[in-house]
Amino acid sequence: MISKKDKNADRIIRHAKVRKKVSGTAQRPRLCVYRSTNHIYAQVIDDVKGNTLCAASDLERAIAAQTAELSKSDVAKVVGKAIAEKAQAIGIKEVVFDFPEEEFRKMLADNAMVLPGEPGFTPITD
Repeated sequence: MISKKDKNADRIIRHAKVRKKVSGTAQRPRLCVYRSTNHIYAQVIDDVKGNTLCAASDLERAIAAQTAELSKSDVAKVVGKAIAEKAQAIGIKEVVFDFPEEEFRKMLADNAMVLPGEPGFTPITD
């Protein structure tokens, strides 16, 4: 019998490895990005308190309206700008990235770091 590989179990193992090394604080929260087959999600998390400080995804109405006809790469850029705006609105200037460099995640991170007229996030990779 052919056994099917459990991709979610592999993802949980990879996540645990990253979480051993990377932790977010109130001053420097963790930027967590998850990309499913169809959507992309980003959260800024304070691991000390266990709170999600802000979140953005392409499922939000405002973002979904902008990204209806865009490619996945462009959607990642829009979500990156949205999470940066939300984080800066609550006073967050630095984040710790907890994900490996991958095409869509890199595009999101690049756009989360730079906003026109704003200093943007300071990238810190631990």
